[in-house]
Amino acid sequence: MKKIICAVAMLATLISCNNEESSNNQESVSNVTGRGCAANEVLEEQLKADPGLATKMNEIESFTERAIREGRLVNGKIVIPVVVNVLYKTSAENISDAQIQSQIDVLNKDFNALNSDFNQVPAAFSGVKANVGISFELAQVIRKSTTKTSWGTRDAMKKTKQGGINPTSPTTHLNLWVCTIGGGILGYAQFPGGSSSTDGVVIDSKYLGTTGTATYPFNLGRTATHEVGHWMNLRHIWGDTTCGNDQVTDTPLHNTANYGAPAYPHYSTCTGTPIEMTMNYMDYTDDRAMYMFSEGQKTRMLAVFASGGPRNSFAQP
Repeated sequence: MKKIICAVAMLATLISCNNEESSNNQESVSNVTGRGCAANEVLEEQLKADPGLATKMNEIESFTERAIREGRLVNGKIVIPVVVNVLYKTSAENISDAQIQSQIDVLNKDFNALNSDFNQVPAAFSGVKANVGISFELAQVIRKSTTKTSWGTRDAMKKTKQGGINPTSPTTHLNLWVCTIGGGILGYAQFPGGSSSTDGVVIDSKYLGTTGTATYPFNLGRTATHEVGHWMNLRHIWGDTTCGNDQVTDTPLHNTANYGAPAYPHYSTCTGTPIEMTMNYMDYTDDRAMYMFSEGQKTRMLAVFASGGPRNSFAQP
């Protein structure tokens, strides 16, 4: 049974999309050997800059727990418009519309249990594998030529005054910035509760979609699936600490992040020595090795769209 950790303590360890290892398209091998996601580091900086953010995130956590407990979740179809902001210096960074659409297609498959590898979920987890039921549609692509070779993780790509692109209608559109991040980072996301001026997801152009510059082993679009999971308030499955708490009851305790494509069953040494759900999108395995959300993660994601939730504006007609 998962440890109960106070919300304040959890804020220090929220989201760090650290490292991935290996997966498809074996012609082009990435020089990145592990999934690198800077969401936790970005959150820590935001908490330092905004003393009120911790309180707001604690309130969101309390709301989420109540919404799940009381069943106040969103019914019906949620379709999220996506604005893709492409920042490029080289022609390779100016990725094609086809590559962008391939990423939207992956999100629609992964969040609706339509991915072809969904049927690989082991019997041990078949009772909790989820169809989240959230869809995505490409609303707009905005392109901007820049002189920057990399953007880092301080949200410069989200700010016109710093050479980036301001978000478009962030309370009703998911903004996805595509650029070279640098430092081995594949992507990062902002959790619910942060400023709307920086809200959204950032993905390095080499790890977006399934075609074009998408680079093995992160060439199946799962970096965006992972980061959008964070944007919908999911934590890493190991709770960002040894045998930690991801606030989801039906995901087993994990020692820490898993990389590559672990052989099944992979046992944890945490309490009860459970089989780890290494194929969950919120682990750090290669794109080819992650292919499911759990029912508990689904209810947690849907809670942010419920009436009174931090992303309820996305559920409005």
